[in-house]
Amino acid sequence: MNNEFFRNKVMGLVKWVLPFYLLTFLPLSVSAQKFALVDMEYILKNIPAYERANEQLSQVSKQWQAEVDALTTEAQTLYKNYQNEVVFLSKEQKKAKQDAIVEKEKQAADLKKQYFGPEGELFKKRNALMNPIQDEIYNAIKDISEARGYQLVLDRASDTGIIFGSPKIDISNEVLRKLGY
Repeated sequence: MNNEFFRNKVMGLVKWVLPFYLLTFLPLSVSAQKFALVDMEYILKNIPAYERANEQLSQVSKQWQAEVDALTTEAQTLYKNYQNEVVFLSKEQKKAKQDAIVEKEKQAADLKKQYFGPEGELFKKRNALMNPIQDEIYNAIKDISEARGYQLVLDRASDTGIIFGSPKIDISNEVLRKLGY
């Protein structure tokens, strides 16, 4: 009976202390977290230098793709000519034509890799043009975050986990103002 009395006292105390603790201290820890949202797509669309860089990348990409396509067309033409002439060619001539076709295809593949590969010219050019813009945006967001005490800034454009974000916590326009746009 003594154990039951003690247990009832502890349970009664828990029933009063736990809600008091939750109501008193939990709001303090939740309110200490400050965060904001930015819309990088919106910010980038409003930066003329970004649009110019994209246009420049598009033009250079089309030019390089035309060069790759020209080599590919040459290889296809060599192959068609080979198919038309194969019955008239000696073994050595067949081998030479096949080697020429393979070499032209290899040149096209190598050029494509040089321009469009993971460490290709387009990647390097994109980094050279876009990194300064991205760094400028990052620094503006960082300055605003430090001034306002944000611990976290999320990009609503790229984070599919955000279902709703209040416009009150979106600092995209403030970032653009800080950048001078």
